[in-house]
Amino acid sequence: MSIDMLAVHDLGNRAVALLDELAAITDEPGRVTRLYLSPAHRRAADRMAEWMRERGLSVVEDAIGTVRGARAPDEAGPSANKRLLIGSHIDTVIDAGRYDGNLGVVAGLLVVEELARRGTKLPFGLEVLAFGDEEGVRFPTSLSSSAAVSGTYRPEWLDMADRDGVSLRKAIADFGGDPSRIREAAIPKDSVIGYVELHIEQGPVLEHKGDALGVVSSIAGQSRFRISVAGEAGHAGTVPMPLRRDAFAAFAELAVAIERLAREGTGNLVATIGRIELKPGAVNVIPASVEATLDIRAGADAPRLAAIDRIRHEAERIAGRRGVTIRFERFADAPTCPMDDSLQDLLAASVASLGEANRRLPSGAGHDAMAMARSFPSAMLFVRSKAGISHNPAEYSSPSDIGLAVEAMVRFVEKLAETHRA
Repeated sequence: MSIDMLAVHDLGNRAVALLDELAAITDEPGRVTRLYLSPAHRRAADRMAEWMRERGLSVVEDAIGTVRGARAPDEAGPSANKRLLIGSHIDTVIDAGRYDGNLGVVAGLLVVEELARRGTKLPFGLEVLAFGDEEGVRFPTSLSSSAAVSGTYRPEWLDMADRDGVSLRKAIADFGGDPSRIREAAIPKDSVIGYVELHIEQGPVLEHKGDALGVVSSIAGQSRFRISVAGEAGHAGTVPMPLRRDAFAAFAELAVAIERLAREGTGNLVATIGRIELKPGAVNVIPASVEATLDIRAGADAPRLAAIDRIRHEAERIAGRRGVTIRFERFADAPTCPMDDSLQDLLAASVASLGEANRRLPSGAGHDAMAMARSFPSAMLFVRSKAGISHNPAEYSSPSDIGLAVEAMVRFVEKLAETHRA
């Protein structure tokens, strides 16, 4: 299939125009901040509904704030009672970029627009989803919107509150939703062909390899821990070095060991110490305690779990030699989420038809596709991110790369339609 690069560039420019308009909808003038169920989220959801209607979609907003635009099948047949889901999220982090999440929803709109323009008939329905709680910034939840759609929402989340003490239950009601009807947001498993999400990579791999697009093989499993190191405070000038039980020195040694073990690991293993606090925190006092966090991720479960065991072993060795205690408290754990093989292959074929390399790569970040994959066959397509920057105003993917990604999504839907006519 030939490629009309002018048409591809036009697709990218149309996407960017919509992204720019969304970026102007913010809770903080001068920067993009659109938290779940905030006033800006309300305005963005309303604008998204308008865009969906303009493209001929039938629009509803479910009980938890997900905007859903549906296109009916064009043909009778065995798949006429099924649908393909395309989506991502429209909430952001604080002081965000304009591509993360939003691109996936905008791409869904352009896929619908292009299918109509090209006169493409589908033997199944198509639904575009604009989720609202992927980032998990306002409330101590994440992926709750997509969890509701996949039927995996946890009711106890409703009692969680933001920093101002507003419960999720109240915020949903204030937004116009209905916490008592969240179960009704679930889509029956047997009615879904699959879910596909376009997303910026948020990492440097595609740029490093010189590829515009990549098919996601899996979403990394992750484990998070609180690390507590207990030593003994003492006078900075009077306690000899061999007699110290310095909690920070012990933690520093552990931190270096964690970095080394991550570098030695397999499966795209990464480990991050994101927060650290030491006490008593005086310039002339030996630190008595350290509290820190550890985030470990990998593209498969085995290397992540093996790394955790090795880190614990190193911690025991360091603690014994330095006369301190080191404890680990696991507070989050998610297994690796593989993407559906057949949908991956269709995405790869669509990318290859554009003359792009067949690049498969894991995602180190979490996405709505994780929640959707609990119930539906799911797939993701990554588009190249400049310098791998994300969650930052400098986040950028070029219009030409975005145009290629949207064109790949259109071709994916067309190829999927062919398989359901066979």
